[in-house]
Amino acid sequence: MTLEIVQAGDPVLRKQSRPLTNEEINSPSIQRLIELMRETMRDAPGVGLAAPQIGQSIQLAVIEDRAEYLNDLPAEELAERQRSAIPFHVIINPKLSFLDDSTAEFFEGCLSVEGYGAIVDRALNVRVDCLNERGEAVTINAHGWYARILQHEIDHLNGTLYVDRMKTRTLTTTENMFRFWKDERIEKVLAELGYDKE
Repeated sequence: MTLEIVQAGDPVLRKQSRPLTNEEINSPSIQRLIELMRETMRDAPGVGLAAPQIGQSIQLAVIEDRAEYLNDLPAEELAERQRSAIPFHVIINPKLSFLDDSTAEFFEGCLSVEGYGAIVDRALNVRVDCLNERGEAVTINAHGWYARILQHEIDHLNGTLYVDRMKTRTLTTTENMFRFWKDERIEKVLAELGYDKE
């Protein structure tokens, strides 16, 4: 069974979600919700899904970048994005910290802004202090693509979508992103769209 993923325009995506208590985290209803969110994320498919995306305004997200998603990507693309497989895990009540000033710009999409993508500048190195699915305190130090995924999902928990952070002139349909920009370096895309003049 999968859940419906709400789309941009639904007010739940713009709310500050509420934290969960340990009692709530360990309840059968939240444990079942985590299972359903995992199934929904995998079915989409996606690398993360936050509770607001399925209509629940709570600070809960699931993350997984499966090895099978990486199989068809060129090694140079994986290296450039600093992307590797991430096992399934849950973040609850996360607190995000930036470990340094380094950032990277890449195309980003969202299951709640279906059919579109844009270039977003994100921190490369982050720390997330959160609770896991058992309510235990966890610290995650992440870099590269994993750091991007965490920032994207935590944004959802705070009522923010990637379109709030994107370079607006790079907004494109997913079809056109692959048609025109798939093999281009981000610097060239930005230059062609006028960002080299800033």
